[in-house]
Amino acid sequence: MADQESNVSSPPVPSASSDSSPDYTVPAPLKFLISNLKTLIPDPLSSKNYHIWHIQILQHFSANGFAGYLTGDVSCPPDSSTIDFFKWSLVDRNLISALFSTISPTILPYILASSTAHDVWKTLKKRMQPNIRSRVIQLKNKLHTIQMRNSTMQQYLMQIKNLVDNISVSGSKIDTEDIILYILNGLPSTYNSFKTTIRTSLNPIDLDTLYSLLCCEEITIQQDTQKEASTNHDSPAFYTNQTN
Repeated sequence: MADQESNVSSPPVPSASSDSSPDYTVPAPLKFLISNLKTLIPDPLSSKNYHIWHIQILQHFSANGFAGYLTGDVSCPPDSSTIDFFKWSLVDRNLISALFSTISPTILPYILASSTAHDVWKTLKKRMQPNIRSRVIQLKNKLHTIQMRNSTMQQYLMQIKNLVDNISVSGSKIDTEDIILYILNGLPSTYNSFKTTIRTSLNPIDLDTLYSLLCCEEITIQQDTQKEASTNHDSPAFYTNQTN
């Protein structure tokens, strides 16, 4: 992409009167976008990251004044013989090239036939949103059925955080109370008294506080388990000494 600036594509010069022959060159913001977009968005669009890619692209295009080409707000001039048409085509074709540089090879075939940046934008939205919905359903199902089992508390909470973050990146949100419910449901029976305390509390609790309480509860349970094991180990020796 580094040398793309020097190879900027341009449409044929419109055949109008000599005073309308374009002296127009690629504007500096477009040069910057073409040269740096792939660096600004290092992770190419795939079936798993459309939502975050969409946000990043729109942000960078907006910052450089070209968001209207994506959304269709800046439409193509109807008369192809005008300088305005030439300018619009020059910008739009190079925006398409910039977009292509941020799209993975598996997604590119969907939009190779698109004639404008707006067409690329619409086609990707139509193609990718069903994949996003399917992914969100899968992630939410994992979150609904997650169990702590033999994981440490930190490992368990990190698994949940990763699922919630991936759901958020996919454009969906989960209420804090629902996250707390999923966390409590996945805890083993040794945490039953803790779960009852949280569920019957009259005061709402935030996730950070819950995480801290769970880590403390894990330490308490481990200490109680070790103490009980030590007591059970010493009991036979005590009874043996009593009989001698």
